[in-house]
Amino acid sequence: MAPRKQQEIFDATLRLVAEKGYDGLTVEGVAERSGVNKTTIYRWWPSKAALLGAALVEADLLEFEPPDTGSLRGDLVALVEGIRRLLTEPPARDIAVAALGAAVRHPELDARRFFADRFARERQVFERAVRRGELKRSVDPMLVIDLLAGAVWVRAVFRGLPLTDDFANQAVSAVLGGVAT
Repeated sequence: MAPRKQQEIFDATLRLVAEKGYDGLTVEGVAERSGVNKTTIYRWWPSKAALLGAALVEADLLEFEPPDTGSLRGDLVALVEGIRRLLTEPPARDIAVAALGAAVRHPELDARRFFADRFARERQVFERAVRRGELKRSVDPMLVIDLLAGAVWVRAVFRGLPLTDDFANQAVSAVLGGVAT
């Protein structure tokens, strides 16, 4: 499949899940919105869960590149800011909340792939920090990411509170106070 057409399918998938939720997402709807036949979609993805899982990881709409600011603190602040944008700015906010929220109720929607892909990219932030002597080798990078991302999720999604301009700095300071060398 041509990369451009694949991105159109992913875009249609993510926008539909944002508008209608996982239960309202259909392969027929994606096919109609992206201008392809539904058999084309089923040829590449056997179910709507597989399609949404691929779209979460591969769509340009949710593109993610780990920051490289030259410092652990700067990289973590940039990561938290990226998570903040993902969870507070449309259309990413609606996509993330609908798709990842649906993963709790629908085990066939394997959101672990989304998180594994993100974490594989985020890991290099920690590897660079260890090489620079900014971080103990014994620190669990996934725990740090979980603490920071969890803070954004709880504040923005579950509590529905606004994130201040200084939220990323405050969250990173709270976490680094216990792990910085």
